Amino acid sequence: MKSIYRKITLILLAVAFVGSMFLTFPKLSFSATAVKYGSQGNVVSTIQRRLKTWGYYKGSIDGYFGSQTESAVKEFQRKNGAKVDGIVGPETAALIGINLNGSSSSSGSSSSSGTSSNDLYLLAKVVYGEARGEPYTGQVAVAAVVLNRVKSPDFPNTISGVVYQPWAFTCVNDGQINLSPNQSAINAARDALNGWDPSYGALYYYNPKTATNQWIRQLKIHTTIGNHVFARGDK
Repeated sequence: MKSIYRKITLILLAVAFVGSMFLTFPKLSFSATAVKYGSQGNVVSTIQRRLKTWGYYKGSIDGYFGSQTESAVKEFQRKNGAKVDGIVGPETAALIGINLNGSSSSSGSSSSSGTSSNDLYLLAKVVYGEARGEPYTGQVAVAAVVLNRVKSPDFPNTISGVVYQPWAFTCVNDGQINLSPNQSAINAARDALNGWDPSYGALYYYNPKTATNQWIRQLKIHTTIGNHVFARGDK
């Protein structure tokens, strides 16, 4: 009889111990369509890493979607014209440049077949925001500058990272990144992804009639297309 009581006691203690583990260390899952407060995993780490690179997130990369991550997501959404709800759904994920299954977007492959549709569309939005009205070659050149930065060790290694690097592009600062690109911008982005680089390796471009940055004006100009001049970064 004592042995039966002992077994029951051990079972109850084991159940209590396991239960306490779940109470102390909750494992909250996230859906396949949204990442939000309480979510955990690699996709959260990727979001945190991207937002930290762009200056929105100040916390540690811990893979847990807490209040700091939520606040950073809201600020990113507010800055980039998305619905401000602190939830990384399809729209915000596309802006950040990730897939909700946790894998990163392409980092600028020379072939559009190796690049996500999110990357292509984001690149087209940059072209439209920065170079609509410019000659088509100039639109491709602007897209090529983004891809050249992706390849450079001096810049983030993803298209979204380059685009949303603080103060990198006027269209992000003034909200024109949120305009829908036309077919010309989409075609220009695709041509750049397929390897056409009319900028000849440029990392910078500007309009000499409107540019106020004195540093960029000191760079050696390698080519001029339309209203933009393109530079590789040397003086």
